[in-house]
Amino acid sequence: MYDYDLLVVGSANVDLVIGVERRPGAGETVLGSDLAVHPGGKGANQAVAAARLGARTALLARVGDDANGRLAPEDVRAAGPLFHASRVVSAQLEIPLESVVEIVRQLPSGTRFVLNPSPPQALPVEVLAACDPLIVNEHEARVILGGETIGDDPAAWVRELLASGPKSVVVTLGSEGALVASAAEEVVRVASVKVEAVDTTGAGDSFAAALAWKASAGASLAEAPAYAARVGAVAVTRRGAQESFPTAEEVEALCGRAGF
Repeated sequence: MYDYDLLVVGSANVDLVIGVERRPGAGETVLGSDLAVHPGGKGANQAVAAARLGARTALLARVGDDANGRLAPEDVRAAGPLFHASRVVSAQLEIPLESVVEIVRQLPSGTRFVLNPSPPQALPVEVLAACDPLIVNEHEARVILGGETIGDDPAAWVRELLASGPKSVVVTLGSEGALVASAAEEVVRVASVKVEAVDTTGAGDSFAAALAWKASAGASLAEAPAYAARVGAVAVTRRGAQESFPTAEEVEALCGRAGF
């Protein structure tokens, strides 16, 4: 019996946000609005998003000045009992890569590992082999596969990523939905949910969190991303990151009305 559906290991930030009428050009000055302060960080965002959906969620992070970079392998090792209490563990790359490697080494047998490698960098084989799934967007896929020469076929990216070691892969494609596959299953396209986007901040984090939670509940490789797409769709209809993340009831209400 697990105490937690999901353990998120990652960053916890304070976001400083200034609104502008439009994106400035190179060398251009544009006046901004008042400064707003919001909780953020990919780790904290994903933990909040999962908890809003009803997942029993834990967050392993450091707080304080320059804290994310100080989440060290020894902190991961010290949290051993927390890993054993969690059905699924997820991480990102706003913490040191050596700490992500240690997460993989601390995974108990039967515990699933979900990685959203953002910001992207080359990953050790040991980390890639543990991912189930590896969740990437187009830019992240290109970085992990070694550059801009991988072609323009997202289905080929999925197959190349799988060949690098992950148990399963999800490639998000924005308005084009997502592609998912495992070594045992063909590439499947998950449709996007059409909504009027207001703010995409944190949408990727809500997608990753929802997918990890559904995976912990036993959803299939196609079902979990489909639900995650609905969660992300609700999030982009609201401003901000954590304040935009919906409850399970809100996801059902919006997507049910839209016929999804």
